[in-house]
Amino acid sequence: MLSTKGIDHVAVAVRDMDEALPSWCALLGVEPASRELVAAQQTEAALFPVGEGAVELIAPRGNAGLERFLQSRGPGLHHIALQVEGIEQALAALAATGVPLIDRVARPGARGHKVAFLHPKATGGVLVELVEPAERGGNG
Repeated sequence: MLSTKGIDHVAVAVRDMDEALPSWCALLGVEPASRELVAAQQTEAALFPVGEGAVELIAPRGNAGLERFLQSRGPGLHHIALQVEGIEQALAALAATGVPLIDRVARPGARGHKVAFLHPKATGGVLVELVEPAERGGNG
């Protein structure tokens, strides 16, 4: 059973992080809470806290899929990430009901979280990421 806790973030694809950051900082009125290279995803991510969730800018650092996305669609909304409890159980439950998955097993994501993507055909063309936050010593 899928236990959704809320929207973790909305991801926006950008070609160049250094070029994109100033306008997003001005728009949101804050500096990013984090900026990191995510080796497992071959991306660079900058996370802006907004209310209970976040806006995440993502730029390719070898990620061919994200490069293709930018070439065909240009910068813009890339995916919506839902925070879940028990990502492995969520993936198993979704697979058992026939939901098309990109990832059958969670992989490392930004901020040390576990992540997995559902295939866009499962959601009418919207790329959805499941996120299970990393344990945070008692706050997790």
